Amino acid sequence: MFSIRKGHGRRVAASAAIAVGTLGAFAIADAADAAPRADRTPKPTIVLEHGAFADGSSWNGVIKRLRHDGYPVVAAANPLRSPASDASALRGLVSHIKGPVILVGHSYGGSVISAAGAGNPQVKALVYVAAFLPAPGESAQDITDRFPGSTLGDAVEPVPVTNPDGTEGTDLYIRQDKFNHQFAADVPAGQAALMAAAQRPVTQAALAEKATTAAWREKPSWDVVTRQDLNIPVAAQRFMAQRAHARVTEVNASHAVSVSHPGVVASVIEQAARATR
Repeated sequence: MFSIRKGHGRRVAASAAIAVGTLGAFAIADAADAAPRADRTPKPTIVLEHGAFADGSSWNGVIKRLRHDGYPVVAAANPLRSPASDASALRGLVSHIKGPVILVGHSYGGSVISAAGAGNPQVKALVYVAAFLPAPGESAQDITDRFPGSTLGDAVEPVPVTNPDGTEGTDLYIRQDKFNHQFAADVPAGQAALMAAAQRPVTQAALAEKATTAAWREKPSWDVVTRQDLNIPVAAQRFMAQRAHARVTEVNASHAVSVSHPGVVASVIEQAARATR
C-alpha cells in the first residue's frame, strides 16, 4: 500500500484533467479534419493542350506543380491537323471528364481551345499560354503576319505528306539546328535538343485555317504573354489578350514558357481555377 499526500493528490488530479482535456481537443480536431467541408467544392480538372512543334511532355513541370496542389490534370494529345478537327478531338476528351474543366492552350493550342470551349458549359475558363486567340475569320497565320517580329518562317522545314484521304499536304517542323534559338532560347541546350528531336509537326493548312468561333467571347480568360517570343510576336499576343479582356501575366520568356517557367504558368492556371469555383 502507498499513500498520496493531500496536496500532491490535487496536483495529480489536475494534471489528469488537463491531459484528458488535451486529448479531447485532439479528438475534436481530428474529427473536424476528417469530416467533409460543405463549403469546399471539387477542384476543376485542368486540361492542357500543347501546340505545334511540341508534345504533352512540354507540360511536365506544370503538371507536377498542379498535382502537388491537388488538381486533377490531363495533358491532351493534340493531332495538329486543323483547328476544327483538333477541337473535335478535344471536345471528345472533355466529354469523358466528370465535373468542371479549365482548358489551357499553348501556341496553336490556343486556337484549338478557342474552338473546343465554345458553347460548352462544362468549360469554366480558358488559359492561353504564349498562344493564339483568333477571332472568327482569322487564322494563326493572319495574326502572325499582321505584327512584325516572328522569325518562324526562316526556321521551319516543310515536309510533303499524303493525307489519309489521299490528298497532298505539308507538315512543318522547326529545323533541329535552329530549335533552341527559335523556340526555346531560355531552355538549357541539352533539354532543347531533346525537345527538337521529339517535336510534333503541324500541317501548313492548320495555320491557315480560319476560326469559326471564339470561346474567349463567352468565357473568362487568362493569358501568359511571353516578351522574348520569336514565334508569336509579343505585340500580337498583347493585342489578342486585350481584345479578349484576358487577365494578363507577362514574363521574359521564350515561346517554350511552360518548360522554362512552369511555376509562373501553373500559378496563372490556379488563379483561373480559383476564380471559377
